[in-house]
Amino acid sequence: MSQDSVNSFGAKDTLKVGDQSYEVYRVDAVEGSATLPYSLKVLLENLLRTEDGANITAEQIKALGGWDENADPDIEIQFTPARVIMQDFTGVPCIVDLATMREAVKDLGGQPDKVNPLSPAELVIDHSVQIDVFGRRDAFERNVDFEYQRNGERYQFLRWGQGAFADFKVVPPGTGIVHQVNIEHLARVVMSREVGGVQQAYPDTCVGTDSHTTMENGLGVLGWGVGGIEAEAAMLGQPVSMLIPRVVGFKLSGEIPAGVTATDVVLTVTEMLRKHGVVGKFVEFHGEGVASIPLANRATIGNMSPEFGSTCAIFPIDDVTLDYLRLTGRSDKQVELVEAYAKEQGMWHDPSRELRFSEQLELDLSTVVPSIAGPKRPQDRILLSDAKESFRKVLPDYAADPEVDVIGRDNGSFPASDPSAPDSDPAAGIKAPAKTGDGSDRPHKVVTVKRDDTTFDIDHGIVSIASITSCTNTSNPSVMLAAGLLAKKASEKGLKVKPWVKTSMAPGSKVVTEYYEKAGLWPALEDLGYHLVGYGCTTCIGNSGPLPDDISAAVNDNDLAVTSVLSGNRNFEGRINPDVKMNYLASPPLVVAYALAGTMDFDFESEALGQDKDGNDVYLKDIWPSADEVQSTIDSSIDREMFTAQYADVFAGDERWTSLDTPEGNTFAWDDQSTYVRKPPYFEGMTMELTPVEDISGARVLAKLGDSVTTDHISPAGAIKVDSPAGKYLAEHGVDRKDFNSYGSRRGNHEVMIRGTFANIRLRNQLLDGVEGGFTRNFLDGGEQTTIFEASEAYQQAGIPLVVLAGKEYGSGSSRDWAAKGTRLLGVKAVIAESYERIHRSNLIGMGVLPLQYPEGQNAESLGLDGTETFEITGVTELNEGKTPKTLHVAATKADGSTVEFDAVLRIDTPGERDYYLNDGILQYVLRSLVRA
Repeated sequence: MSQDSVNSFGAKDTLKVGDQSYEVYRVDAVEGSATLPYSLKVLLENLLRTEDGANITAEQIKALGGWDENADPDIEIQFTPARVIMQDFTGVPCIVDLATMREAVKDLGGQPDKVNPLSPAELVIDHSVQIDVFGRRDAFERNVDFEYQRNGERYQFLRWGQGAFADFKVVPPGTGIVHQVNIEHLARVVMSREVGGVQQAYPDTCVGTDSHTTMENGLGVLGWGVGGIEAEAAMLGQPVSMLIPRVVGFKLSGEIPAGVTATDVVLTVTEMLRKHGVVGKFVEFHGEGVASIPLANRATIGNMSPEFGSTCAIFPIDDVTLDYLRLTGRSDKQVELVEAYAKEQGMWHDPSRELRFSEQLELDLSTVVPSIAGPKRPQDRILLSDAKESFRKVLPDYAADPEVDVIGRDNGSFPASDPSAPDSDPAAGIKAPAKTGDGSDRPHKVVTVKRDDTTFDIDHGIVSIASITSCTNTSNPSVMLAAGLLAKKASEKGLKVKPWVKTSMAPGSKVVTEYYEKAGLWPALEDLGYHLVGYGCTTCIGNSGPLPDDISAAVNDNDLAVTSVLSGNRNFEGRINPDVKMNYLASPPLVVAYALAGTMDFDFESEALGQDKDGNDVYLKDIWPSADEVQSTIDSSIDREMFTAQYADVFAGDERWTSLDTPEGNTFAWDDQSTYVRKPPYFEGMTMELTPVEDISGARVLAKLGDSVTTDHISPAGAIKVDSPAGKYLAEHGVDRKDFNSYGSRRGNHEVMIRGTFANIRLRNQLLDGVEGGFTRNFLDGGEQTTIFEASEAYQQAGIPLVVLAGKEYGSGSSRDWAAKGTRLLGVKAVIAESYERIHRSNLIGMGVLPLQYPEGQNAESLGLDGTETFEITGVTELNEGKTPKTLHVAATKADGSTVEFDAVLRIDTPGERDYYLNDGILQYVLRSLVRA
């Protein structure tokens, strides 16, 4: 990463720490810097160090120093991240594209081995483990074996990349979750690197191919999730083009009360910030209360940034940061550098310092109460005390049959085999109105399940999955040990998890396993079915694995609305498991509690979880560990040596990894028979000269979508169904159904991914009435219903461009490159939406798709668009002349010849984005730049 700053502000200086001298760029050389928020000081240093007089100019630096906190963002800057981090789902296509670029560079007359990451790039394989086996001692080993069987081709490819590309490292499978490995080991907080023969120190800034990269914000590391295509560009030395953002100051006061977890705090913060509106803004925490927030809690809050929509959610550096760095095994030299650098640059948190913020919020931590969120969005917080009532209120939206197969009980909970429900009689086939004895309405549909020599009854609302998973909480010892202690107390009292609950424990790093071992908590967790199933991002991304066959059959045969409870950050519809309609986020100890309750239709205050060995009722309060218990367990079971031992050889891998048969050479030997890794078509026919962009004419609508359509609805994810276009493709290529694997594991094969784009089972395409899934109408065939992919094929063969119509917050959710890549490869030339999520809008441009926005206050309905129209979009050609018009003219012609016309806002927000669009995408732009260089 060459840094040759023009240094027009005279900011270059020397910082001595111990015996080492570092070259630094002082932010106080710029007028106005003293009162900038921490996050903008980091950006300011970035500009000072990378100032080249062309892309990064003195004017940008002055504008940042003189930032007007009250203004709307309109000043473009170029931010150069210090490093890039990836997970394997999004990282594989990144490395596939880099491998393809090596060949394309060769075809254009360049040298292929010049295509390398110019900034450190690290990939953690954590998204591929699936919970096939659970509730038994060998679950971890068997799941890892399955993982290698399914993903051997991908892992061979990544091992090739690790050897072929300079400055690229891979953390092998079975090690941990990317964001947890990042904060526990990979994050530097302050970078130290030799540049031009001198040692340079500068803030650690890091973009990642997963939206929860923001977890590092808890350490004071500025970074966020970008699309895989942006990450590739950053790896290749391209700055991230951005507007100087508004910064929301979030003042913290008070302390977290006993009985309240970090999860409760983060769900409260998420609700507050989503309600306030922080999309596209930085959020920065400050105030006296910051010092009382443990680093793990800060990381949990940072992790949830995508859920409230901000670009980042950052905590400045302070003593808490240093203590965490020491605990997790960072060297004394590194800790000293972090402290000295932060204090020298005015980046050390000082609650008394008055900083400029665009907007202000405040939370008194003492007011936070236990909470969960659901059933389909992380910002929909529910007080735990209101959870049963809330569940009953929304259940009719998910339960298709309002009739019941059993009389309601006085307490309104169900399993008929439970002694607390004496008046149930499923065998009698009694039908009764959907009304419980306590006067609350809720649908019931009781189904008897026979397993081995026992039977039990399940109903709408059972907890079918109770999973401790996701870096959001598994990185946090306070909630993880609380879960273990609660399990121990429950086990001692003889409580058992209900037989229909699929339990799983998927920690974010091996350190968790070690401190559970040291605290003596594994036996109790395993007694309740919480055996180790893997180190990876499992349930939270849909790798929950299948429900037990008998439960799955009962759920599907009777259309039961069942629930999952997980300690993750995402609970969107259709994400967790195809059998599960309602998903709730909760702290790890509450996950265990819900596994014991067995149903969401439960009030922890008034209902017993079961009986102890003496027949006494046991309530949640009886087994909830105190704050003192949790803290003393942390103090006695976690130490620095755990981290240093577990991360000593983190890139080496086990015997499975080292024994992979890996190809060699500086270009990849593509296998034409591979259904996992295929050479993508992005550079086919590409020349060094630009092809002028054109207006869009005769376009048809591929999909008309409503509000809050997420990248989970757009991007291929989860299991591949046998009757889907992707399933048919795999079958045609000789892949057995049992080996289909998931979309995530096949992200390196564009043919599979195109067929899974817009194919989520919960997608509602308004071109069709009452139909969910990846379907549309083909207007070349009289408007007949067909799959999105088959319609796209027909339109592309006929040379007809496509558009997508959408509502508010289009593309919210994870930063997924395939949501944009798939859109492009389906032949979509433009998206017209009411508003966009930041990353997805950027990714669309990066793939050469125009993001347009309806005029303020307008949408498809108000304009009378039903999606049957033919679209003309004019004014695009102005981009060829170096202009970026504010609006493009849209004319939509209906079947009767009438026309709807409007001026759509062109959401190409920066000159850099215009360059990417003119090059037909960011990769083409980078490739041409590399060849010219």
